[in-house]
Amino acid sequence: MPDELQVLGRAVKQAQYKQHRALESRLASAGTTLAQWDALRAIDRTPGAPARALAAATFQSEQAFGTLAGRLAALGLIERRPGHGRRIEHYLTPAGEETLAAGHRIADEVLTACFAALSPTDRSTLLELLGRIDNDPGA
Repeated sequence: MPDELQVLGRAVKQAQYKQHRALESRLASAGTTLAQWDALRAIDRTPGAPARALAAATFQSEQAFGTLAGRLAALGLIERRPGHGRRIEHYLTPAGEETLAAGHRIADEVLTACFAALSPTDRSTLLELLGRIDNDPGA
């Protein structure tokens, strides 16, 4: 059984790696990286969010997200504004919105290709199964 679980874990990681490589390669044509586009998505979902929340949403440390946010601000893709107390709020600029939209178009193409071998039913089942793992407090 442990070997089977290790094979399963590796298969999930391998699928994710393939997907990330394809996204990273294609997002370069939009002038962004996967990490940058993911940060733009997180900011778009929760405008005004502090770095701590955005770091968690993008699976990064606060320090790593702060460095990334600094780069995004220097590129003119986001604005960082003072919030309540020491909180710094994050917002997309019009250029950030354009980059995000270009990334969405690319991601749709890449993910369509990545999941092409699965039927719509298979994709729904996979999503449901992964959701069970994600929602399991013991996992």
